[in-house]
Amino acid sequence: MSATYDGFPAAVGVSRLRVYDWPTLDGRPGGGTPHLHLTCSEGYVVTAGRGAVQTLTTSGYRETPLEPGTVAWFTPGTIHRLINDGGLEITVVMQNSGLPEAGDAVLTLPQDLLTGTGTYADAVRIPADAPEAEQAEVARARRDLATRRFQELRKATESGDPEPLAAFQRAAAALVRPRLDAWEQRWRAGAHAATAATEAQFKALRAEDERHLAAARVAATGPAARGRFGMCGRLDVYHGS
Repeated sequence: MSATYDGFPAAVGVSRLRVYDWPTLDGRPGGGTPHLHLTCSEGYVVTAGRGAVQTLTTSGYRETPLEPGTVAWFTPGTIHRLINDGGLEITVVMQNSGLPEAGDAVLTLPQDLLTGTGTYADAVRIPADAPEAEQAEVARARRDLATRRFQELRKATESGDPEPLAAFQRAAAALVRPRLDAWEQRWRAGAHAATAATEAQFKALRAEDERHLAAARVAATGPAARGRFGMCGRLDVYHGS
């Protein structure tokens, strides 16, 4: 096994996000689409603007203010919704080689749209070959649909009824289950390989073997895609991070 991992440190994924500035159903200046991740933690490094991240878990609802310099993160199972109160821009740091942007996400859509992978895929698809205005219309409609369900889940949780949130969690887990083998391969090639490389370096240094230092190298990249319509806003996506 190589004692060096060539990917981005810790096999995290990075993207730049400009949160949607379309007015929301509840009167905020802008906001993203509520969703959760099944296997990944995610972090926000706020670089511009003001806003908040609304989160919902089995322990309750919370709203965390966001401003330049804020670093916020959350674990798998946290339903999160970004609020843009003006010019909110974020560098998003994603566990497991960016798996959250590669499928590890389920939007808070109505329960009847979570009944099968085909039904769900049709509900969240943004047509890649459509004009930009049409893509924006689809992205905004799915955001508003997910926001309504998020508000329903929040209301039920705050009123002491845990079942709607639990039902959503069960449906989300069922939706991603067919993809777990592919996800595990991505994890093994990324986060697992990065950890294994560090373990190998520890062993080598203890054995007075520093040969991996002679293999040091530098890498850099730019966005593989700019301005893509994402779940929470317009994304600049970096592959290989």
